[in-house]
Amino acid sequence: MSSITRERPSLDQWLKEAKAEETAGQCGMYLVHNGTVRETARAQVRQGQDRPAVTGMEFSFDREQVEQAMDEALQTEGIFCVKVWLNSGHLQPGDDIMMVLVGGDIRPRVADALFALVETIKTRCVVEKEQFDGEE
Repeated sequence: MSSITRERPSLDQWLKEAKAEETAGQCGMYLVHNGTVRETARAQVRQGQDRPAVTGMEFSFDREQVEQAMDEALQTEGIFCVKVWLNSGHLQPGDDIMMVLVGGDIRPRVADALFALVETIKTRCVVEKEQFDGEE
């Protein structure tokens, strides 16, 4: 089962819903990713470039592409539950960017599916523009 949630979910509620789904008996594990806006610039973290602190972020996503990515994740062997929530608009450091839940039969499959889904969302489905002091 997959769904994109409009309102920021409660992890407790998400897990309760996931465990009530028809496929819950096949799930031995659920993993959650909670991405947040950090103050350290992407270029600094990933490439070691000296950058000023991030003061905000403009974030948007393509719903159809996210739904396609979720469908692809559910095609993965052993994966039975996928839930995604994505924020949008102007975000501040510390704000949630996304939450992703994946449920499946065994740890390696669930971990790999969560990593692949988040990577797909981040590279194909969203637009993130970091903002720095003095930029509009």
